[in-house]
Amino acid sequence: MHLQHASSLWQGTVKEGSGTIFTESGGLNYIPYSYGSRFEDKVGTNPEELIAAAHAACFSMALAIEIEKAEFTPENLKTAATVTLEKQGENWEVTSSRLRVEARVPGMEQSKLDELAEVAKTNCPISRLLKTEISVETKLEDGFSENRTQSTDSSETSGTINL
Repeated sequence: MHLQHASSLWQGTVKEGSGTIFTESGGLNYIPYSYGSRFEDKVGTNPEELIAAAHAACFSMALAIEIEKAEFTPENLKTAATVTLEKQGENWEVTSSRLRVEARVPGMEQSKLDELAEVAKTNCPISRLLKTEISVETKLEDGFSENRTQSTDSSETSGTINL
């Protein structure tokens, strides 16, 4: 099992506040995001852009694996992902992820690339994640203070949300 870690810090209300994304590897540190960068084309990233980047990267690797298993050598694979976020009733939902691939693979026919791309789509971990149940564990602490010197009991609420 290989674990990857990332975190975010959000400050303020949803429309006036902002957040920062951090990854354990340091590849994405202090990356800003906000309501404006998500819904109003302002500077910064957003969760759907990060999902698109992850999907494009993962799919490219999955396709490279399938191409190698078919005994070809890819020179390059350029994958672009477009993730669609739409309002569904009262909630927002990622409704699709569209992958577009440009590949340079000497000796390969288009039909073979199409076949291997379908296998890669099925085997890509991010593709599978986007089709799976998502569980979220929550923990609410009341009365938290950064300056406290001793441990105090706080009221906590925990739960799991299945989407």
